[in-house]
Amino acid sequence: MNLTISIVIVITLSSLFGWLAVRAGQAKSRPAVRWVGAGLAGLLAVLGVFVIGLALTGLFRFYLPAAAPAPELLIEGSPAQIARGERLAYLCASCHSTASNLPLDGSAENFSPAIGTIYAPNLTPGGPLQHWSDGEIMRAIREGVHQSGRALVLMPSDQFHSMSDSDVQALVVYLRTQPAVGRQTPATELTLLGAILVGVGMFPYSPQPPIAGPVEAPPAGETAAHGQYLLTMAGCRECHGADLRGGRSQFVPIGPNLLAILAQWSAEEFVTTIRTGVDPYGHALDPETMPWPAYAAAFEDEELAAIYTYIRTLPLTGEATE
Repeated sequence: MNLTISIVIVITLSSLFGWLAVRAGQAKSRPAVRWVGAGLAGLLAVLGVFVIGLALTGLFRFYLPAAAPAPELLIEGSPAQIARGERLAYLCASCHSTASNLPLDGSAENFSPAIGTIYAPNLTPGGPLQHWSDGEIMRAIREGVHQSGRALVLMPSDQFHSMSDSDVQALVVYLRTQPAVGRQTPATELTLLGAILVGVGMFPYSPQPPIAGPVEAPPAGETAAHGQYLLTMAGCRECHGADLRGGRSQFVPIGPNLLAILAQWSAEEFVTTIRTGVDPYGHALDPETMPWPAYAAAFEDEELAAIYTYIRTLPLTGEATE
């Protein structure tokens, strides 16, 4: 149901129950019956007001996030940047593609009908980005803010927030060079339930703190620092938990404890598993829950080895180090 209609209905019902509460309190009936009726109607009226308050809070957060102006720049692009951006684009394919592959022609289905109309848009030159500046695309990726200034929803800007300037610019360059697909997805719109969940902080919407200065990646190499950078960008914590000891989220697949698993694998076994989708014990990974094809396409062997190195630096028990 349309959000505006839902809000009007709740306001109408709340007003009706408020009127009934007053009428019940004035009725010429036994005090117990009068006050029970007035109390119940009044409670429903207050509940309606509370629901509207939460929904309006959610809409305020959705339409008026604390966003900074988009950077003003025009990225020239080079063959090396395009190649790097193409690899990184595979991290976007599971949401922004009808085939979970390139080109990024937009999602085929609504991600959460109960929450709203939420489609990942077409990111090829045939979609809305043809009207966006390079800076606006960078802001959307790293800060979770739409060109219009509203919040993005289910856009993993938390994992892309630390993406380096060179990597995000490479991604923007590649998005511009994809084959244009003239496929449009419905505009994002929250339901009443979605607005309420955003209002109480129970549904992931995307705005991140504005980026105020240059962002650089750690030097490339099979180091823990570079591995942490890549793992964060890949979004491994979304499924495997903030400490990588197993996921708990209700919005994504629940991933197992990576620290315990990789304690039994070598770096070569980890790289081979991501490359082939088959672990050292012969078990095939389900690409629906573990998007290994995207990681295999996005990362080179040295980068996968760096991710392994970072995970192996984390303690198996106690507090994880960041």
